[in-house]
Amino acid sequence: MKALFWLVDEILSLYFWAVIIAAVIQNLVAFNILDTRNRLVWTLADFFTRITEPALRPIRRVLPDFGGIDLSPLILVLLIQAARILLGEIEMSLWRAGLFY
Repeated sequence: MKALFWLVDEILSLYFWAVIIAAVIQNLVAFNILDTRNRLVWTLADFFTRITEPALRPIRRVLPDFGGIDLSPLILVLLIQAARILLGEIEMSLWRAGLFY
């Protein structure tokens, strides 16, 4: 059971970093610091966009338009951190109840 909690926490942690990297790459491309004609840059940008876009799309639908500022990665990072905290609390509750060793 402990391995399952660890695995879910690690997956959430990796996704947290993927969202941050995707947001940084998106901003660097938007400000023409990174050139998407470079094959490596395009591959990395495409990979992180494909990984994070399914979670960001519903958030973007709900958020109002802020005039070109995309706050959806920030909302997703906060949701991931809240899920990690909730997961830790559930694990501690099970441990205190004696259901978890």
